[in-house]
Amino acid sequence: MSTTGLRTVPFNRPHVSESELDYIAEVVRHGRSCGDGPFTHRASELLSKLTGSRQVLLTTSCTHALEMSAILLDLRPGDEVIMPSFTFMSTANAYALRGAVPVFVDCRPDTLNLDERLVEAAITDRTRAVVVVHYAGVGCAMEVIGELAEEHGLALIEDNAHGLGAAYRGRTLGSFGAMAAQSFHETKNVQCGEGGALLLNDPGLAERAEIIREKGTDRGRYFRGQVDKYRWVDIGSSYLPADLLAAQLTSQLESFGTTQLRRRVVWQAYHEGLADWAAGNRISQPVIPDGCDHPAHLYHLLLPDLANRQAFIAHLAARGVQAVFHYQPLHSAPAGLRYGRQAPGGCPVTEQVADRLVRLPLFADLGEDDLAHVIDAVRSYEVS
Repeated sequence: MSTTGLRTVPFNRPHVSESELDYIAEVVRHGRSCGDGPFTHRASELLSKLTGSRQVLLTTSCTHALEMSAILLDLRPGDEVIMPSFTFMSTANAYALRGAVPVFVDCRPDTLNLDERLVEAAITDRTRAVVVVHYAGVGCAMEVIGELAEEHGLALIEDNAHGLGAAYRGRTLGSFGAMAAQSFHETKNVQCGEGGALLLNDPGLAERAEIIREKGTDRGRYFRGQVDKYRWVDIGSSYLPADLLAAQLTSQLESFGTTQLRRRVVWQAYHEGLADWAAGNRISQPVIPDGCDHPAHLYHLLLPDLANRQAFIAHLAARGVQAVFHYQPLHSAPAGLRYGRQAPGGCPVTEQVADRLVRLPLFADLGEDDLAHVIDAVRSYEVS
């Protein structure tokens, strides 16, 4: 509650799990806070169990995990990588940095995921990979996209920043592609401020991925006693996070089940409590297709148009509720025009969705009173 008496609800408040401070203090007491320490290994094991991935490499961000995937693909200037236009810029940046051309495909109007019906038309003789983004942790149509990738000899990469703990037809997100990138930014269900991970489902990539993460050296092999010295053997960068961050991440992963239960309560309260209001105001709620088990990462609404979207955000702000919009189309962004191209047919759904979408506050520690306040504030808006 603010000093003015207006109840305020932020869009996000990072959850602090029970053991975080103890684990961080343990790292400090032991005097070894750089990467690949005990908590790096503990967090990696927990992630492997949660995702079913063969190997997990913690990184300093999801962006860096995507950059590693681009290096592992051996992309060359002019190679093309298919991806949605409705995504964060890191999805495109990672491949553009290698000289590859992001090819932007439109999203579906229901799930806002890459429209699998448009992927094949975007494939050319230069296409090397398809990157899917599971928006809000709702799985893309992986059987269709996977078959297309296999038929055309393309690598399949998952940007799973939203999807930790989610599943598609009984299979965990992050386990479909040769590689998958995770995010542990403070806005995610599991967070350490800034952090990420690269999930490796192709065992043939494991050795080189470790080298790339360690600045292009075989340092990992040296510490395991496999070589008598480590040397520069490949390109790479400093993608390994400090064990301090891994300690916080370990605690977050250990309490994942508990925090997920609370997030699901909030998501369901929005979905049920706003249903009649949304229908009466021509506002779309999230669509969860059969077979998709989502992680309650975010709750979005699609207002009828941009004017109503802006008025709705202002309406909530006046009542102490912080609601925000989301991705802006990459295909029409200045860098998107410079480094990428649109697939045939353009991205009209992406353009209208970007103007209409609003995200409501959703975090594990959102209390019952604040949740009720948000729902009341939302329901008091009438579409003009």
